[in-house]
Amino acid sequence: MTRSDLIAKLAERYPQLLAKDADLAVKIVLDAMSNALARGGRIEIRGFGSFALNYRPPRVGRNPKSGEKVQVPAKYAPHFKAGKELRERVDFPESGDRKD
Repeated sequence: MTRSDLIAKLAERYPQLLAKDADLAVKIVLDAMSNALARGGRIEIRGFGSFALNYRPPRVGRNPKSGEKVQVPAKYAPHFKAGKELRERVDFPESGDRKD
């Protein structure tokens, strides 16, 4: 699902909400989440999951084209961990009920 799909679904589900209002609501939520992570915070949405930052220490990598060693600096990367309810909803039995 893309951002525009989410906006369309929100506008469809709540007919009193104009598409531009749904767009603004999604934008505000995503901006707030991005800002919280940029400040080093953690986001938890009950029943869905949590977003946090993982520290990746500096390391020596390789340039795949030339094979030469390259220093890769330390960085923080966003990480998502699914909540229990979400994991249970997407954990399909082996019977093949999964839709690809």
